[in-house]
Amino acid sequence: MSPRKACSALFVLLWVALGTAVVDVVQSHQGIPPSVVKLWASAFGGEMKSISAKYSGSQVLQKKYKEFEHSVRVEEIDGLKLVKRLAEDMEEMFHKKAEAMKRLVEAAEEAHLQHEEDPELQYEYFNAVLINEVDEEGNNVELGGEFILQPNDHFNNLSVNLSLSVVQVPTNMYNKDSAIVNGVYWSEALNRVFVDNFERDPSLIWQYFGSAKGFFRQYPGIKWTPDEHGVIAFDCRNRKWYIQAATSPKDVVILVDVSGSMKGLRLTIARQTVSSILDTLGDDDFFNIIAYNEELHYVEPCLNETLVQADLTNKDHFREHLDKLFAKGIGMLDVALTEAFELLSNFNQTGRGSGCSQAIMLVTDGAVETYDDVFAKYNWPERKVRIFPYLIGRESAFADNLKWMACANKGYFTQISTLADVQENVMEYLHVLSRPKVIDQEHDIVWTEAYIDSTLPQAQKLEDNQGPVLMTTVAMPVFSTKNETRNRGILLGVVGTDVPVSELLKTIPKWKLGIHGYAFAITNNGYILTHPDLRPLYEEGKKRRKPNYSSVDLSEVEWEDKEDVLRNAMVNRKTGTFSIEVKKTVDKGKRVLVLQNDYYYTDIKGTPFSLGVALSRGHGKYFFSGSVTEEEGLHDLEHPDVALADEWTYCNTDEHPEHHYLSQIEAIKLYLSGTEPFLKCERELVQEVLFDAVVTAPLEAYWTSLVLNKSENSDKGVEIAYLGTRTGLSRINLFVVPDQLTNKDFLTAEDKEGVFNADHFPLWYKRAAEAVPGTFVYSLPFSTGSENKSVVLASTAIQLLDERKSPVAAAVGIQMKLEFFQRKFWTASRQCTTLDGKCSISCDDDDINCYLIDNNGFILVAEDFSLTGVFFGEAEGAVMTKLLSMGSFKRVTLYDYQAICRVYVESSSSAHSLLDPYFSVVAAVRWLLTELVILLLEFNFFSWWHFDLSAKAQRASRTTLVPCDTEYPAFISERTIKETTGNIDCDDCIKSFIIQQIPSSNLFMVVVDNKCDCKEYGPITMDPIEMMYNESLKCERLKQQKDRRRPDTCHPYHPEENSMECGAATGLSASHTATLLTLLLHLFPR
Repeated sequence: MSPRKACSALFVLLWVALGTAVVDVVQSHQGIPPSVVKLWASAFGGEMKSISAKYSGSQVLQKKYKEFEHSVRVEEIDGLKLVKRLAEDMEEMFHKKAEAMKRLVEAAEEAHLQHEEDPELQYEYFNAVLINEVDEEGNNVELGGEFILQPNDHFNNLSVNLSLSVVQVPTNMYNKDSAIVNGVYWSEALNRVFVDNFERDPSLIWQYFGSAKGFFRQYPGIKWTPDEHGVIAFDCRNRKWYIQAATSPKDVVILVDVSGSMKGLRLTIARQTVSSILDTLGDDDFFNIIAYNEELHYVEPCLNETLVQADLTNKDHFREHLDKLFAKGIGMLDVALTEAFELLSNFNQTGRGSGCSQAIMLVTDGAVETYDDVFAKYNWPERKVRIFPYLIGRESAFADNLKWMACANKGYFTQISTLADVQENVMEYLHVLSRPKVIDQEHDIVWTEAYIDSTLPQAQKLEDNQGPVLMTTVAMPVFSTKNETRNRGILLGVVGTDVPVSELLKTIPKWKLGIHGYAFAITNNGYILTHPDLRPLYEEGKKRRKPNYSSVDLSEVEWEDKEDVLRNAMVNRKTGTFSIEVKKTVDKGKRVLVLQNDYYYTDIKGTPFSLGVALSRGHGKYFFSGSVTEEEGLHDLEHPDVALADEWTYCNTDEHPEHHYLSQIEAIKLYLSGTEPFLKCERELVQEVLFDAVVTAPLEAYWTSLVLNKSENSDKGVEIAYLGTRTGLSRINLFVVPDQLTNKDFLTAEDKEGVFNADHFPLWYKRAAEAVPGTFVYSLPFSTGSENKSVVLASTAIQLLDERKSPVAAAVGIQMKLEFFQRKFWTASRQCTTLDGKCSISCDDDDINCYLIDNNGFILVAEDFSLTGVFFGEAEGAVMTKLLSMGSFKRVTLYDYQAICRVYVESSSSAHSLLDPYFSVVAAVRWLLTELVILLLEFNFFSWWHFDLSAKAQRASRTTLVPCDTEYPAFISERTIKETTGNIDCDDCIKSFIIQQIPSSNLFMVVVDNKCDCKEYGPITMDPIEMMYNESLKCERLKQQKDRRRPDTCHPYHPEENSMECGAATGLSASHTATLLTLLLHLFPR
């Protein structure tokens, strides 16, 4: 054979061989017939559509709304007009609270004016801790007495006294101190005003007066209970509402002496003093901390020569750095003072900061001179920067120098000998800063940011029942108006009342905002007062506050607005509009809706707040009005299957006590009867509720007929039918008895996302509204626990009109057993097109895996039942990767700036863990510690003991939860893709699959070739990834100062101020008991 023929023969053989191989591969790729998968999908989709439509009554309801199509009026919502009206409503509510506070201020100042101080005054008052307490003989204890307490629903069923207030005195203060007794005596006049305020405005809750002397008068009266250590930590003077009302905004530089003489207990006290100063700073204040010896050390080196806002995050960041301070060398106070003055001057010229009061806090154990030359150069004669020296330790050799600095610079000097002295002495500076405001007699009304005060007794009791309550406080200062004390500027205290954020939500007409719309409010600093995406709590055992919950910026929830256009406009109290595409997560962040939002915003006059409204385009911008007679509306509203949204306000039943016990339906009925002129209702909403009641009434009879027909639903696969309308009206029908329900939480208060809420529509309603009209949305509930994966929900929206801009009138759906739903799927997947009934392929085959997934990629049906509810990418990473690359699904990147991450940290240097084994013998050695404690202090053994235990403790580690930023994905299917086939090149094989849309649903059937493993493709998860910032980025984030608006008033100094009241050294001897308590509190922290 010639070489040419031989080559030809070889080529033919190779061609045949390759051709055979190609045919084999193609046949394997085509082993999943698309026509069969399409048949399965059609069979399953048809049956589920039939079942869902039949039991939900969707077609019955759609037909009923069509009958009213020509009699309803559709209108586009004017967002700007709506937000202005809401702002006016909130302004009116806030104004009523402020007026109540003004009445308290007037009464308090008049009572004090008429009172003559009596050092010998004896007066029995109702002490909040001692009321109703008896001694061993059954007699009322002193300052106790019988105090009638009755449960009251307006105060969350807590036992209160609506006629009298009680007085709380901090544990570290003497109940019968002359100053306290005199203050309690004259402030009794407030009882009458408390009661009068509550009668005028029954929506008021707690009213109180926090005295500058330390006592706290609270109305209504309630019993306070100490903690397990017999201590009540609450001191009204360190609450934000007190500090904010008492002082003006301030720029503060804290100088900390870290010279060698500050070693040991002194440095510990100094750290605690700085931490307590930070506690007194709020969101309108700015600060920095500089440690000094022979050199200057900015506690945060990144923030040299600037001040930062005193929000919670920044203060906590600086506290972490305080532990890194070590004492050595000599102290160069003149250099530190020069740096502080220049820092305040330069920062003030930038136009940032508070633009009001300025102060230098000096924490030291001494000053060898008075540094007149520094003060003469930077602060005299104006003395605009106040100096507040804190002398640390028992020695008083340098007290005169430090006091002179305070007196010469309108400040105040205090000496702090023990840890127990810290808080009381730190707070002295607040009363000095309040002097100009007092002399001006400017009763500024202040509003706090949203916060939770869990130290109050009512908050502690509520936390046990329903979790912490978010609130804002309106407060006003109370001044001495006596002529003889005018230039001393004596602050008597602060009055305040709490306004729960839930009270604000009652003024918001959720029904006017549409399915995805919401209202939100922010402070002058851009922090959120209320927003549906604010998450102040996290779950671990029981709900607890996140560390930075009160300083969440609007830009952290509306993060798509990268340029802060919306935030800055609202901070600057402008009125206007803004539009942007947003990604809103639902279902615990597992799903995402991409919406086009229009924002409308304006300011709330008389407050530091601005209000915004977000409306989603499309159906969210339209509203319709229907009309029925009151008679037929009431007839259908009173059916037993009808309920109204618990947290929506149809009628105001809070305003008058006689209405408190009315349900909303009872209130509507009473309102329409015309016999109750004091009952206020939202007339337009009431009319629309009546309309919805009439239109949806036929469903009750329809569902009843299905229940009575024994041949229907014989296997009880369908358990519940439900309906919700745009007015918060809902109807529920059970096809099984309650005890047989698979998921008993659905549509109950426990199912937060499944019911109408103050700030959102139910999840099933939201998702149905965004689906293609006429389709059902199927899903597994994620919200209330893993046991609820045993049911499937199917819901669909009812549109008023056929056109795109039609409002969504209602949504209906069913709850069915997961086992029933899956059985229907497996039955459908066994069908085939052959006449002999012998199928070429089935989901029972070992060579393929069949899945049913939803439009967000979650598995509803799989052969492996443990995959139910799992993201498809975790089960089939290779297939999900291919679907993403083909465009069948798309990945949406989301960010969470309110996340909580678990991190490993070193144990506290307090050596708590090491001392635990010795707790049981503390009692036995207490007498020995008592004798040794003075010796330890004198010879500075504390420094050695503390260091030794700390070093050992740091070798242990533990986990803790800390705030963090995370990035995580969500996935959405492409609606236009009905069927897709794909092949995946793996290491040694090709994996094929088919994805087929289930008709009239949000579901997809995925059939995957199981013979090819594709191990090189890892799973695709939805796990969040913490966003890590390098040191440079961290520094930039710390330096970054967003737009903020300063408070409208400022009182930095007054020419008539008497600056000679500038402090005195504390007593230089301390009882053994106090000293021992201080040491023990440090060594055994609670």
